[in-house]
Amino acid sequence: MTSFRAAVVQFEPTPDQPPINLATVDRLARTAVADGARLVVFPEMCLLGYWHLRRHAPDRLHELAEPADGPLVSQILALAKELDAGIGVGFLEDADGTLFNAYAVCLPDGTVHVHRKLHAFEHEQIASGSSYTVFDTPWGFRAGVLICWDNNLVENVRITALLGATVLIAPHQTGGTNSRSPHGMRPIPLEVWDSGDQAAIEEAFNGPSGRGWLMRWLPARAHDNGMFLLFSNGVGRDDDELRTGNAMILDPYGRIVAETPVPADAVVVADLDLDLVPLATGRRWLRGRRPELYSLLTERQGNELDPRAARFSPDPVDFGHPSTTDSP
Repeated sequence: MTSFRAAVVQFEPTPDQPPINLATVDRLARTAVADGARLVVFPEMCLLGYWHLRRHAPDRLHELAEPADGPLVSQILALAKELDAGIGVGFLEDADGTLFNAYAVCLPDGTVHVHRKLHAFEHEQIASGSSYTVFDTPWGFRAGVLICWDNNLVENVRITALLGATVLIAPHQTGGTNSRSPHGMRPIPLEVWDSGDQAAIEEAFNGPSGRGWLMRWLPARAHDNGMFLLFSNGVGRDDDELRTGNAMILDPYGRIVAETPVPADAVVVADLDLDLVPLATGRRWLRGRRPELYSLLTERQGNELDPRAARFSPDPVDFGHPSTTDSP
């Protein structure tokens, strides 16, 4: 058996306070590594905070952003080398004046792999990335990164698998959002969190606006593509919303290997049995594809929207293609 120990982390970042968040990352990374983890996955935008960024003026965002080789990521890389472990963190990247919701995976061999969120909607000044991030690791497997909403579009996960990833790093800030879908998530009142009533908080975070929502789709991403999925998330107050944590690790059959129901900062550690990948159902399905049938996936239909408009549009969606659905 080829086994690899990984960790996913949930924590509540302090808005616009990288030094405080770096200290939290340092503390929780050491906890994970002390438990044997060789790769530690932190949430989306964890070094800065997330949902409050939509309220910032462009000048303030540029003040908070750093290049991928700036002081923040450099400190994480130094920690990865010290602990001899990979560490993934989310940050606001400034790339020659363009802002990205980015995620840096710092490896102990000194390499850094940066993914830019493909479907960024947080602020009109934050651009969307335009490439996939899949890379070899020092531990003999290929890993990929998709940030939050990137994972909701099934094409992204499938392409990441086709590029050879067998472990998907999936940092999020989710749960308790105000979905426009009639049976989607709903905001969890801030009063629930502020009450300190642990039973009430756990019930809300593990209910239909938290873990219950994740269970509708997250296992399918792992199962259908035959990949391990490392889901990290924020927890607690995120501006005027609550993030529900639910950090978990899923195997290539979509089974939960480990998770935490605790609504607080937490580290989830599990062993990945990499021998499960080659014959996983999703891997066999990949070989049964008929790419010649899928050209429609790459054609514009005329009703596409940019990520911000798609995320917030109240309009119903109509995909009607009578000319392409007729069978011969």
